[in-house]
Amino acid sequence: MISKNQNQSLKTTYKAFVDVQEGFCPAGYKHQTKFNDRNIQVTYVLIKEKKSNDQTQKNTKKVYCIPEDAGYGGSLSFRETVARILYRMIEIMIAFIALVLSSPVMVIVAILIRLDSPGPALFFQRRLGKSKLVSGKDLIGNKQFSIIDPHFSPSKKYWIPQTFRFVKFRTMYVDAQERFPEWYDYNYSEEELSKVAFKVKEDPRITKIGKWLRMSTLDELPNFWNVLIGDMRLVGPRPEIPEMLPNYRPGQMRKFTVKPGVTGLPQINGRGRLSFQDTVSYDLEYVQKKSVILDIKIILMTFWRVITQHGAF
Repeated sequence: MISKNQNQSLKTTYKAFVDVQEGFCPAGYKHQTKFNDRNIQVTYVLIKEKKSNDQTQKNTKKVYCIPEDAGYGGSLSFRETVARILYRMIEIMIAFIALVLSSPVMVIVAILIRLDSPGPALFFQRRLGKSKLVSGKDLIGNKQFSIIDPHFSPSKKYWIPQTFRFVKFRTMYVDAQERFPEWYDYNYSEEELSKVAFKVKEDPRITKIGKWLRMSTLDELPNFWNVLIGDMRLVGPRPEIPEMLPNYRPGQMRKFTVKPGVTGLPQINGRGRLSFQDTVSYDLEYVQKKSVILDIKIILMTFWRVITQHGAF
């Protein structure tokens, strides 16, 4: 057994030894020093590479759900309820007439798509529709969503993202995802989201006829079917893909508390030229100011934007 003075001397030697080892430790390793009454033992351990802040941020993103009162709407008066019913009836009529009148054009477009590249003329995809209200008690223990509510209550209701079957004319090669997988990585950092735009002029995934369809907006004609069956409205945020949900911040989830539309504020304010964040900002502005008058203005402006091909590519 060593004396107290010897023990103190050994501790002093240990501290000096550790300081020296800091300078001799190989790059990429860290030293682990164990001290007891009789000796000092040093081992070197390989340091695991740390992920960058951006990479860590990307991998820890969650899908948020917000309380009912943070979304659009709320309790409606009898007058507002009747107005919405009438507006919906008008939408159904417009969608039906649009499908009937454009049917000859759609037949020609379908033939051109089939002749241009292998694959079906129509493109079906799961897109985000209007979120559904779910009781808080049904979300307890659910690891898929992160509830943003400091006053959470099992009796309160929360908006949960929902999808629907979206249809449009195919404008890309059927094997685009296999040929260009890098275009389908939707895991973005905050900095990337402030710059990224999802429509570019020279997109290698787009077919020859697809480029013309996008310029003319004819690829969106089948959207009127989604309006007819109630999945979409004439005006609203364009339907987002589910893969992008983790990139939405809590306050931006309000966008999904209304039905998506064939056209909206982003489509008359830059369309394909807008970044992701700019598009979301316009969509949130629409949700905030939503009204029949605003919808009429957007529809009228959309006709002009389509004719001039503003932001279409």
